[in-house]
Amino acid sequence: MITFAAINEKGGSGRTTAFVNLAAGLAVRGKRVLLIDTDEQGHATIAYGFEKFAGLYDLMVRGAKWFDVAIPVDAERYGSRGLSNLYLVGSNVETRTIALNIDDKWRLAKRLAEVSDMFDVCLIDTSPTPSALHSTVFLAADYIICPTELEVLGLDGLHESIKRVQAVRVLEGKDLRVAGIVPNKCRLTTLEHKENLARLQESFGAAVWPPITLSIIWPEAMAFGRPVIVHAPDHDAAFSVWEMVDRVEALCNG
Repeated sequence: MITFAAINEKGGSGRTTAFVNLAAGLAVRGKRVLLIDTDEQGHATIAYGFEKFAGLYDLMVRGAKWFDVAIPVDAERYGSRGLSNLYLVGSNVETRTIALNIDDKWRLAKRLAEVSDMFDVCLIDTSPTPSALHSTVFLAADYIICPTELEVLGLDGLHESIKRVQAVRVLEGKDLRVAGIVPNKCRLTTLEHKENLARLQESFGAAVWPPITLSIIWPEAMAFGRPVIVHAPDHDAAFSVWEMVDRVEALCNG
């Protein structure tokens, strides 16, 4: 199992939307996917039609068994048939106290090792606010994916996130890599977005994935509780999802 964490310390950058859709696309392609919601807002949880629940807290603090906290997402919801191969560990307000109630920063990594043969890909959605729980996520992840808006605050959040990745490498000796930087909500008809995209590409090269154009389709699909590839399969947004899926699959396949 390969683990990816969505990171950006700026709210509204599109972390949850990206990972909810990425999880769906990977599952449709036949990957066994585990989606973990580590944001106390529980938006990845409700995006798939579930009530917020303390799945992550129970796993990390109460030592719950995996089959009690990882719940299957209805395959029809993400555009597949038969038995689901997409599972969700949900979140709620209790998530904010996890770091206060564990004394092992490797706790999540150890729990994920228990199911490493059961899943192909683990996707971890995070909150924008840095916390001790983020450190636990970093230590559990193999790669990070950074959605970012092409504006000053979004790019600042991105750079702060990259700094934390570098700190984890130095302080923990953890081989944590940046899989991709995803320019999101792009309006490339504006000079600001064009210039900022060029700067990102100059700084990070091939790590910058194809930009995702701003569109009402993303929140509209979320409002209907289904991924873009189901809600608007012929829209450019759906093609953006498949591009992300291709890149993650390439990393998974070595």
